[in-house]
Amino acid sequence: MKKLVLILITFLVITACSSDDDYNNVSLKTLPIKEASLPDEFIHGDSYQITIKYDLPNGCYSFKNLYYQYDDDTRIIAVNTFFTEDIACTEAIIEEEHTFDVLASQREDYTFKFWKGKDANDEDIFEEIIVPVN
Repeated sequence: MKKLVLILITFLVITACSSDDDYNNVSLKTLPIKEASLPDEFIHGDSYQITIKYDLPNGCYSFKNLYYQYDDDTRIIAVNTFFTEDIACTEAIIEEEHTFDVLASQREDYTFKFWKGKDANDEDIFEEIIVPVN
């Protein structure tokens, strides 16, 4: 009987605390990177900070995480955000920056591809920066 009561209470707490309405007006959006600051070279085994700058189009956007995809010696990078619809938002563009660490663990040069958006044909546009490893 105690287990049944505990299961029932747990179910009530979980369903009472979550509302589908909380998530109906939030979507994920990927934003382009305006600028990236990288070192001129990496030394194998050392760690480096890379800083990117991006714009949140208005107050309805907030940073979620960094899109960071490995592809051999290439790193594809963009900004993932939450976009909240159906709320009053500030209309001003919000300039943001994000710093992350990269460990130079490979001996080959690193190719960073920073996502800049899409062209007229809906093809991805990247700024490519190669950082040699010494």
